[in-house]
Amino acid sequence: MLSYLAGHVAWEPRQPVAVSSDESLVAVARLVREFHDLTAGTALAGEHEVVCHNDLSPKNTVYRLVSGELRPVAFIDWDLAAPGGRIHDVAHVCWQYLGLGTAVVDVGEAARRMRLIVDSYELSDRQRLVSSVLWWQDRCWRGIEAQADAGDVAMVRLRDAGVVGEVQRAYQWVSDQRGALEGALR
Repeated sequence: MLSYLAGHVAWEPRQPVAVSSDESLVAVARLVREFHDLTAGTALAGEHEVVCHNDLSPKNTVYRLVSGELRPVAFIDWDLAAPGGRIHDVAHVCWQYLGLGTAVVDVGEAARRMRLIVDSYELSDRQRLVSSVLWWQDRCWRGIEAQADAGDVAMVRLRDAGVVGEVQRAYQWVSDQRGALEGALR
């Protein structure tokens, strides 16, 4: 269903500080948990744990003023939603909302914020989180490549814009920092 949700969507590179604040990360994690809990055990989830959004990022989040600060209130762009495991969406949140693998990410701060997300979500399967982030990153760049090779115009544009290389570098960073990230989740 196509509809409009009023609010701020964080699609541009520069965003108000409140979009990436700890408080907003906590709210994102809780929104994801609420959605997952609503879909757990339903026909939509089928044989899987829950229905996953599969593309959670600030660019797919609507923010509104809550107590004078921008906070996430809804997710948009549900075209990739499908049955899956809770950890898949939580891993995608960690990758996208924390910018894991970008040049500006401090590993200690990334680890602290990953823990904030999993604590706020109340994720019990923490030991697989970093490997799930790596799975997403690998799946992403390989998917862009395969679809671009098959002639998908949008994927050709992404590949030509250097997105494949960006995701591969993010994968390498997470792989290189895996021990520190996993250690923070224990």
